Amino acid sequence: MIRTNISSGSVFEAEIGYSRAVVVDDWVMVSGTTGYNYQTGEIPSDVAAQAEQTLLNVDNALREAGSCMADVVRVQYVLPDRDDFPKTWPVLKKWFGDVKPAAMMVQSALMRQEMKIEIEVTAKKGCATKE
Repeated sequence: MIRTNISSGSVFEAEIGYSRAVVVDDWVMVSGTTGYNYQTGEIPSDVAAQAEQTLLNVDNALREAGSCMADVVRVQYVLPDRDDFPKTWPVLKKWFGDVKPAAMMVQSALMRQEMKIEIEVTAKKGCATKE
């Protein structure tokens, strides 16, 4: 079993002590990820824009791990306001509409007030092949 830790450079990773993603064999577990742009440190105020940036961040971690969004088998969405969830659906459908991973949404407070969505995924490298 080979383990590889992947960092995005997020300040939270260094402050808290975790990896953006961990790869073990063909599995990729991407930590809860929010909508910060890691190059600028900025986060959009709109929940849909945060969802888009979050999934760009997740996509980058998966690519660094040798995987891709089409390999995602499980996704968990965490939002402080459940009424915001439908606002993200067009973005989620764009990224996962063809993939259709197992999914769950949880309402919970997030670490900072400006965070409106956090997304965690699990991917299995190479499983994107369609039947």
